[in-house]
This record gives sequence, C-alpha cells and structure tokens, in this order.
Amino acid sequence: MKNVSIIASFVGAILFTSCNNSDDNMDMPLNIDYPAAYIVNGEDATVSVVKLSTNEVTGTIALMGTGSDMIMWPHHISSHQNHLAIGVPGMDLSAGHSGLNTSGMNGKLLIVDALNGSIVKNITLPLMNHNTIYSPNGNEIWVPQMDMNGKVLVYNASANALINTINVGMMPAELTFSSDGTKAYVANGDDDSITVINTETKAIITTITVGDNPVGAWTGSNAKMYVDNEDGQTISVIDVATNSVDETITLGFMPGIASYNGPKNELWVSDPMAGKVHYWTWDAGMNMWMHGSSFNTGAGAHAITFTSDGNTAYVTNQTANTVSVVNTTNHSVTKTINVGRKPNGIVIKM
Repeated sequence: MKNVSIIASFVGAILFTSCNNSDDNMDMPLNIDYPAAYIVNGEDATVSVVKLSTNEVTGTIALMGTGSDMIMWPHHISSHQNHLAIGVPGMDLSAGHSGLNTSGMNGKLLIVDALNGSIVKNITLPLMNHNTIYSPNGNEIWVPQMDMNGKVLVYNASANALINTINVGMMPAELTFSSDGTKAYVANGDDDSITVINTETKAIITTITVGDNPVGAWTGSNAKMYVDNEDGQTISVIDVATNSVDETITLGFMPGIASYNGPKNELWVSDPMAGKVHYWTWDAGMNMWMHGSSFNTGAGAHAITFTSDGNTAYVTNQTANTVSVVNTTNHSVTKTINVGRKPNGIVIKM
C-alpha cells in the first residue's frame, strides 16, 4: 500500500484551472465549497469539477502521479461526506467490457479530498477493479476484483485496512448497493449473474441469473436494481425484496449504463455507439417499462446522474470529451460542457 501525503499531492498532483484556463491560476489548491459535479477523465487521469449553479468547469484535479503511485485510466467514482473514492482499472474501458485480458493487472483504490483535491490515499490492489464505492453508512469501502475467481475486498474507510474478502463470481465488474443499504450487488460478467451480499454480515444471500455480460446493477430508489447486460443488449430489472428478475427490457443496442430518475419515475439508458440516451416510462396498467424516446447527447454517451430533484441530468460523453446538461422535463440538452479526454464516471456532491 502506498500512502500519498496531502503535502506531496499539493506539490505534485493538484492543478487549478479557471473557466478561461488562465495560466495565472495554475498550481493553486482548490476550494470547492459549493455544490459540484466531479467527472473522471480516464485518458487524462484527471477529475473535472463543475459548479452546479453555473455549469462551468471551475477546477481540475490531476491524479496521474509518478512511479508506483501512477494513476492510469481512472474509471468510476463515489462520494461520502468530503471524500471521493475512485476506481482505477488501469486500462481503457470506453469501447465496452467484452474479451478483456486482465491477467497480471493491478488496480488501485484512490481516495481524494473533495474540498481541496488532495490525494488522501493511493492503495495498489492485487487485481484490476472497475469501481470503488463507499458503503451506505460510509464506514467501509468495497472494491470488486476482476478475476476468473472473483472477489470483493472490503476496507475500513477510516484506517484504510482490509477487513473482509468475499468470494463472488467470474470477472466481477461493478459493485453497487440497494437504496436501503442492506444489500450489495456484484455484476459477474463471465457468469452472467449477480451476487447479492448482506452488507452487515458480508454473507452471500443468493446469486441471480441475468443477461449476457452484465456490467453493473444500478440502484433505483424504488427498491429495484437495473442491470445493464452489455452483450445481451438488455436490462434486467431486479426486485430487491425478492432478489428475482421482474422484467427484462430489450434494448437493441449495447448499453453504457442504466440510471433511474426517482422524482420523474423514468429509466434512462445510455447508447454509446449512437451518442444518445433512451428513456422509459412506467406503465402502471401494463406493469412494465415502456420506451418513451431518445435524444442525442454526444459520442460515447455513458454515465448518467441526476440532481436530487430529478430536474437536471448530467451525461458523460466519452469520445466527445464533453458532459451534456439535460432538462429532464422535455429531455433536451441545455448545455454542453468541455471536460478532459474520455470522461467516464460522474458523481454529484451537494
């Protein structure tokens, strides 16, 4: 494990970029005391900070580092209070997840101060990881390990010490939690299954068969999980209470990610190859999701996150190097923000 001190990260890993990219503001520490979106730029190994009130990039956190601390291709991001957890697989996943050769590849667990951008912890992992994610109570950090004998590592969030290892399925990708925080869901890409884990006891509850090459089970505030099956081109809807698949939505395209907008009761799925987002509305009479329409965002459309009121969405466009700001009422892009290269994961911190 490598502990990167805050002093070292201020000297070598923090860059401040104003909205007009003025050189006068380079090398200044950040002061993010406002609601912001944090966008992980994989190719640049940076995080763009977007102020929500203006939808302008107000800062850039440089992650790359040097030597054994080097960060290559950071991917997905989560937050708890004033910290960010970033998964670092070390390879480009923007074209999809099929046929990956992860043999001998180490991943990283990166903890970043969300207020000033300093790197708090840089942990080298035994194997490649898609994401790192805080437990619902913030006391732990969970990390899947991509291997034919897949594992989940659980770290104490305060001491950054490994406290549990859980065996799961083959080639696990994303790990997520149910909205009530009682269960963890691990997408096993080569098993076409989801492993369900009790977050308190760390015991496996069950394994659910889903579609071909699941990448993530994405959390719905309606006690559902939405699994994007990349090769199957479907979404498996899991009921958290019963741990069964309620519905399988046929897409006709390879999904980038699925995201549920609770206040609007809509399901959004990104379509990277077409550079657009599709949305579904719930039909209570038919008891199923009905396709509404789609709209263009940008090439490589991927991660989707919503503001807490559900009125605004942010979509990362990996090959366009942009983030789309979307009015969710009329499903129109209101602004396009230029960020770093290959933007992927995004999280909003109020």
